[in-house]
Amino acid sequence: MTDRTLWTVLTKRKMAITSVDTFVFQPTSRLHRWSQGSLRFARQRPLGAIGAAIVVVMILAAVSAGFIAPFNPVATDYAMMLHAPNSVHWFGTDAFGRDVMSRIIYGSRTALWVGFTSSFLGASLGAIIGVASAYFGGRTDLIVQRFMDLLLSFPLIVLALVVVAVLGTGTSNVILAITFPMVPRCALVVRSSALALREMPFVEAARALGFGPVRIILRHMLPNVMAPYLIMLTAFMGQAILLEASLSFLGLGVTEPEPAWGLMLRGAAVEFAEQAPWMAIYPGVAISLSVFAFNLFGDSLRDALDPKLRMS
Repeated sequence: MTDRTLWTVLTKRKMAITSVDTFVFQPTSRLHRWSQGSLRFARQRPLGAIGAAIVVVMILAAVSAGFIAPFNPVATDYAMMLHAPNSVHWFGTDAFGRDVMSRIIYGSRTALWVGFTSSFLGASLGAIIGVASAYFGGRTDLIVQRFMDLLLSFPLIVLALVVVAVLGTGTSNVILAITFPMVPRCALVVRSSALALREMPFVEAARALGFGPVRIILRHMLPNVMAPYLIMLTAFMGQAILLEASLSFLGLGVTEPEPAWGLMLRGAAVEFAEQAPWMAIYPGVAISLSVFAFNLFGDSLRDALDPKLRMS
């Protein structure tokens, strides 16, 4: 065997081994990169990592509520009415003898479901409207943005109250009521990013190839505004949870006997403030902690995804 033939055989064998190693260890390398990225994020932004950890705990509690909740959250026991926190009922009981801790754990499901669904719908619709407004420009952009400005002139709670007044109470209607005020806020942020994309070469090339506006917006422009979209989606979560709790507290959100943090605060009315303060303290802490966690995580995610902030 000549030296050239031997070199060829060894080269092919080395390439085969390398390809096999890459194929076998690719999932491990991805997991390693993900873990390294998470550790780097935690070192650079410890507050964001704390917020993310609280969000993860909240999600785990919502998913496993049926296993970790000590009591049925809707089962009443009038013999245990207004019992203070003890070794059996860690967070005490409410006016119907229901375990407050179990209702808080199950209430995380309501908060996450309403918060994520309304945030996702509001951010997605807002992103599509913002990109479409930036793409068409001209009179279309002017009309859409003036309508968005009109909606932005109202506070979140006012628009949500208007929608609930029209649609009525219930979880589905609360989701729609929270989604509607989120749309103009995301549309304004995404539009500012999409205005620069409209003149990019790949958009001009798509027009030259004869692609229609729908395909250009959905296939070419929307994927390039994912950074502001994800930031708004995370930021909306805390606002949506707080807004759902506010509507439920006013009696216009989730209805009894479904566990919800705002509804628990409504049950802890003035007549129970001195007699059973735990009825208001623990749901209030749950709302504050969840909103605080999502705000921390959203701010850190914004800093990590924004190139200007990342370079500074």
